[in-house]
Amino acid sequence: MQRVLSAEQDKLIRRERSLLEDLRVLLVRLGAPDDDLAMLKRSLHQLDELFLLVIVGEFNAGKTAFLNALLGERLLTEGVLPTTSQIQVLRYGAQKTEDIAGDDTLVIHLPVDWLQEINLVDTPGTNAVIQRHQEITEHFVPRSDLVLFVTSADRPFSESERLLLERIREWGKKIVIVVNKIDLIEREEDRQQIVDFVAQNGAQLLGAAPRIFPISARLALIAKEQQRQNGLSLNHNDLWTRSQFGALEQFILSSLDANERLRLKVENPLGVAEHLSAHYRHIIDNRRAVLKDDFAALDRIEAQLEAYEADMRRDFKYHLSHVDNVLYAMAERGDRFFDETMRIARVFDLVNGDKVRAEFERTVVADTSRAVEQQVSELIDWMVDRDYRQWRDVMEYLNQRSSQHADQIVGKVGSEFEFNRQNLLASVGREAQRVVDSYEPETESLKLAQQVQSALVQTAAIEASALGLGAVLVAVLNTTLLDVTGLLGAGALAALGFYVLPYRRNRLKQDLRAAINDLRGQLNEALTRQFERELGDGMQRMREAIAPYTRFVRVEREKLERVSDEMERLRRELAELRTATAKALPAQA
Repeated sequence: MQRVLSAEQDKLIRRERSLLEDLRVLLVRLGAPDDDLAMLKRSLHQLDELFLLVIVGEFNAGKTAFLNALLGERLLTEGVLPTTSQIQVLRYGAQKTEDIAGDDTLVIHLPVDWLQEINLVDTPGTNAVIQRHQEITEHFVPRSDLVLFVTSADRPFSESERLLLERIREWGKKIVIVVNKIDLIEREEDRQQIVDFVAQNGAQLLGAAPRIFPISARLALIAKEQQRQNGLSLNHNDLWTRSQFGALEQFILSSLDANERLRLKVENPLGVAEHLSAHYRHIIDNRRAVLKDDFAALDRIEAQLEAYEADMRRDFKYHLSHVDNVLYAMAERGDRFFDETMRIARVFDLVNGDKVRAEFERTVVADTSRAVEQQVSELIDWMVDRDYRQWRDVMEYLNQRSSQHADQIVGKVGSEFEFNRQNLLASVGREAQRVVDSYEPETESLKLAQQVQSALVQTAAIEASALGLGAVLVAVLNTTLLDVTGLLGAGALAALGFYVLPYRRNRLKQDLRAAINDLRGQLNEALTRQFERELGDGMQRMREAIAPYTRFVRVEREKLERVSDEMERLRRELAELRTATAKALPAQA
């Protein structure tokens, strides 16, 4: 083809090659399947090949008869059943030979001079019954430079033909419609009605009025066979005239001159590129919509975590107040104890320090340690339960996300994007499920209780690492709450002056409340510190669990933005190139 190119045309083709290569690289980045990449590669190679004229239609529309009429003799096998089960590529050869090229392609070399400039392709008939034929036909159509669509006059535009035409149109192909078997229709007005019907439906399907040739391939072939046998000129043969084949043959062999074939050949890869770019533009838009929903999902998870954190702190204060109430109740019992004990009537009882201490522990301390331990235990169980439920909620939400959009992903088969997204969601979901499955409330509560006990021991500076929480509280009370032996001093002073008792009683009340407040502060500090540590660790584990999903969504969005910009650039340049091609290689009138 290079020998017929002008400088301007050569520049257009070089630009076309560059754009097609850029598109191929972009499709690789999008994870396009091998078939699409191979199609684009073939389009590049076709720029250097002969003009490719592809004949398509249903199996009984007479495609093979049409080709035999065009070739001038019965070189291809005809039949009322689907005889063409392969793509048959007709090329020039000094003698008739056949070569198999792949499972679906048979190359036939024929001694027909004009095949030196044009290759013909006979495709299997398309219909809903013989699906394999339809698949290989539709696979070969994108490689064509011009499509001759053959329909039959006795059943024009069947439903399968409509579907095929729509698919051909998507590839931006130049389509010429051949209405074969026109000889089956006796009345001229009926023939015209069929042609008008085809024209109307063709324009509706293709978006523009197609060129239509009503013919009888059977009559044309008989006329050519008679010419070969008796030398009768076709112009004087009534069969040839009735076949109306001359106009179509003139179009193929004369009207499709070198300039017109070059124009169609240059436009063919543009049609393929435009089809693929539109398809992957849709894929990009679809993925962006998915990622937009993924970002919204991540925002909802983060908002849920923040709300969970706020709720936990609020509810923790509520649970902690129960511990405070136990200590406040002990302080009130202490006030009553001192009011009842530090009286003149019981002055001799005050001398017995052991008795006073025993009564103090029985009536004031009482079951404080057990009550505090119970409240702390309930607080711990609440923390463990809330943490468990939060993990479970995150897991269920992520499982829902993994199933969303599964039926909306365009090109999801072989799509690395959807494969990675689903794997990450599954991985994050598995991690959440692992945490949920590993929860044993008793074990978690015991572990947390030991940590609280350790924190309390460190706060109170008590060597009681082997003691339970209640024992720790008793130890704190006995060492820092009250020096009960001070009551002996109060008793001695009472013997000298009764006025000392009220003062001493009030002082002991203050000391007891101060000690209890100090204990409450230590306990609150230990519990709050441990709560914040546990809450922070839980929040961090949840955020770390979904971090791979978060990173994927963020990276994919940035990647899609770059790819989207590049795709828009290529689509603009393809449109500009088509305009430039139409100007440099104008279509025939």
